[in-house]
Amino acid sequence: MSHPALGRLIWLLIYGGLLLAGLGIFVMRHDAVLGWVLVVAGALETAAGVVLIWVRSRRKS
Repeated sequence: MSHPALGRLIWLLIYGGLLLAGLGIFVMRHDAVLGWVLVVAGALETAAGVVLIWVRSRRKS
C-alpha cells in the first residue's frame, strides 16, 4: 500500500470511528445496548487508525 493511500485510510478510520462513537452516545438515550455496540465499534475503529499511524511511522519510505 502506498504511503498516501495509507494516510487516507488512517484518517478515514480515525474520523469514522469518532463519528460512530459519537452516534452511539446519542443512540444510548433510546437503546442502551445498540448505543454501547456503536461506541465500542467506533472505539475499535479509532484504535485501528492509531495503530496504523504507528505502523506508518515504522515503514521505510
